Amino acid sequence: MSVLDVSRPTITIERLQTKIGAESGLSRWFEITQARIDAFAEVTEDWQFIHVDPVAAKATPFGGTIAHGYLTLSLVAPILSELVDVTDAKMGLNYGLDRVRFPAPLPVGARWRGGAELADATEIPGGQQMKLKVTVEVEGAEKPAMVAEALVRLYG
Repeated sequence: MSVLDVSRPTITIERLQTKIGAESGLSRWFEITQARIDAFAEVTEDWQFIHVDPVAAKATPFGGTIAHGYLTLSLVAPILSELVDVTDAKMGLNYGLDRVRFPAPLPVGARWRGGAELADATEIPGGQQMKLKVTVEVEGAEKPAMVAEALVRLYG
């Protein structure tokens, strides 16, 4: 896990303990598109109108379509791939999630970016388990679209 910024510093598995509590930089900005939401609806078979029907969704408190919660959660993958670089890890596995919350929607057309903080690192057989506090923030929004504690196992 590295405390990453634009220069993308790196770290080794052995030194993870020295970075507990360290925040990463922020990922680059991305835009959430209706096409991405529709593709997610297709693979998950979640066709709730709030995600896929811009006309009907306009009448909701959100004023338009919003990303699925699980789509927003899936953004952890590109965030961590951009912000985390453990140079001697041969393999990393998604071990699961602890706390996950969706404090605000991720509306279609919004720009979002992610951040991560190393909350903990514990030794496991053959490697380390990281607990990362990951956030998806929406440009101009008061609250994040998602906050989660992701558990990642790294093996050297």
